[in-house]
Amino acid sequence: MEEPSVPGLAAKDCVDIQVCVEAIDESRQIGLLTAIGFRRRPEPWNRVEISGGEECRKLVFAPPVGARRCNVHLREDGGPNVRFALLFRDYLRADETARRSWGAFKKRLSLTVPDLLDYGQIKAPATEVLMTAAELCAAETRLAPWLCSRVAVLAGVL
Repeated sequence: MEEPSVPGLAAKDCVDIQVCVEAIDESRQIGLLTAIGFRRRPEPWNRVEISGGEECRKLVFAPPVGARRCNVHLREDGGPNVRFALLFRDYLRADETARRSWGAFKKRLSLTVPDLLDYGQIKAPATEVLMTAAELCAAETRLAPWLCSRVAVLAGVL
């Protein structure tokens, strides 16, 4: 299977979607999304992430039972973790060697590390290395990730 947002990158059959909100309001956003069948991911790394040395709140939801696999990431608009996700994607789109290497790494990792927590802990340092290269590329080429805009249908809801 190919990653839909990065052509040529092998990926699991799970779409990652980023939705930017003005602010994380857990009770409100969890209530709204669970009311339509989404399930909040309970893992601690799905509530806070470090990006650019800054702690960023987020919420991650799994789809309703029986729906296509996805992770819906709610992040605060303008936060460094929003830029991180977009730069990560854009760098892999722009650099064939990085894309091929990252795909091979993730495939091997998924085959040898079935535990999700272990998988994430092993992947984190490799992600930092890739993002260092992405930041250098962005500085040298003015690669600028698209600005995140709230999805119009959800803007007033979430």
